[in-house]
Amino acid sequence: MSVVIVGTLDTKGEEIGFARDVLEGQGVEVHLIDVGVMGEPEIDPDTDAAAVAEAGGSTLEALREAGDRGKAIETMGDGAAVVASRLHAEGRLDGVLGLGGGGNTSVATAAMRALPMGVPKLMLSTMASGDTEPYIGYHDIAMMYSVADIEGLNQLSRTVISNAALAMVGMVSNEPDVETEDKPTIGITMFGVTTPCVQTARDWLEARGYETIVFHATGTGGRAMESLIEEGVIDGVLDVTTTEWADELVGGVLAAGPNRLDAAGERGIPQVVSTGALDMVNFGPKDSISDEFDGRQFHVHNPQVTLMRTTPEENAELGRIIAEKLNAATGPTTLALPLGGVSMLDAEGEEFYDPEADEALFDALREHLDDHVEVIESSANINDEEFALTLAKAIDSRMRASA
Repeated sequence: MSVVIVGTLDTKGEEIGFARDVLEGQGVEVHLIDVGVMGEPEIDPDTDAAAVAEAGGSTLEALREAGDRGKAIETMGDGAAVVASRLHAEGRLDGVLGLGGGGNTSVATAAMRALPMGVPKLMLSTMASGDTEPYIGYHDIAMMYSVADIEGLNQLSRTVISNAALAMVGMVSNEPDVETEDKPTIGITMFGVTTPCVQTARDWLEARGYETIVFHATGTGGRAMESLIEEGVIDGVLDVTTTEWADELVGGVLAAGPNRLDAAGERGIPQVVSTGALDMVNFGPKDSISDEFDGRQFHVHNPQVTLMRTTPEENAELGRIIAEKLNAATGPTTLALPLGGVSMLDAEGEEFYDPEADEALFDALREHLDDHVEVIESSANINDEEFALTLAKAIDSRMRASA
């Protein structure tokens, strides 16, 4: 068992050395990666800062001469990611531990984000009590609050660092004593307003021997699914809820980035895609929404979440974008259109019901899709059992044909 510790040995050598001693006392091998730039290490690293800087595309001397802390952190983060990935590929990394303040949290979590899902990753940080999204993103990184700054050893820091080190020991030295089956895995996207559809489809698929992983389409959820597709964890995709593209286009808070809908097509795995929740753009509290959207139709989902109805013009552009993504797919691809509405709120009699806006979306998809993309149309709402089963049967058919 080998744990890699990423840290600034010029400023946190004593504390990192203590964490190393706790790990080694439990029979774990430790590899120290030094990412300190300005001073000499207080303890000897296994990978020195010069090697990390070189892996990040620079030199330690250049970073010191520039005196740009932000650039140095970025470079050392890139380098630490390269070094950690190399150690993992060589079988010399079973888990990663980081400890530090804002700078090393940025660097160490960059290394963690470069590693596959399932590799234990723990960051003991002064930043863990605030907004952790910039550090975690969509990866399986555990962050632990250090309570006090990691500056010197005292009764508090020793306890907290020991707990973090022992938690890492537990993660790398134990296998879960549970039985697992090797089943074909389907990634499914869901939002609150498409939940009935996903639950019906998921139940049907699992009854037929599939394992399903459901991703909440909140931006990070979409990015997580795309990443796991790239890693080969997912064998097929039932992309019920493509709402993240509405946020990407209009400027909502749950965008997944411009690469959403790329991974399945690039890997050539079966995918069935629908238009779930493209009737809405997500914002925070109502009073946080920009004046540029004055006069638009809103629905207050809760005090923290406000939804805005997409317009026919926005839906037409969404249709063009999604068609372009699906046209580029190298594997079997199906688009399923729920003509009776794309969410709970887009059902007849509900607040976002707007056949004109929906038709603009559907027309644009029909116009721009290439012939190799299969299109299924249903008069049902996306949450009707009829449509959910249509989706499930379509991905099942695609999976079986590709087996």
